[in-house]
Amino acid sequence: MTRRLISTGSPFESAFGYSRAVIDADLVFVSGTTGYDYTSMTLPEDAAEQARNIFRTIQAVLAEAGSSLSQVVRAQYFVTDRSYCEPVLGVCGEVFGQIRPAAGIYVVAGLLKPEMKVEIEVTARLVP
Repeated sequence: MTRRLISTGSPFESAFGYSRAVIDADLVFVSGTTGYDYTSMTLPEDAAEQARNIFRTIQAVLAEAGSSLSQVVRAQYFVTDRSYCEPVLGVCGEVFGQIRPAAGIYVVAGLLKPEMKVEIEVTARLVP
């Protein structure tokens, strides 16, 4: 299989030189994704709602790639404040409760823009 790039049309992708996801062999690598609704370019203030938007974006990207959330094998969660850990992990539990990928959550000093509270990246297998 050849390497394939997937874009969501976010202005960040072309401006900063990355793809929303890259398919290589039988894996889908989804870039760090923030909570923007890319159709309206709005961002909820609430960290849990940002996480929900992130998973909607990731789900759509995985579907376009020929995968799904059930195929996620690795997830990394980045939050800008410890107080966001539980709300974000609650959303992760809703999404991945039965899937249970290898995962880690990291409290970071900040993300690209101050209103971004959460960023999530995943690796998934293509659906056989």
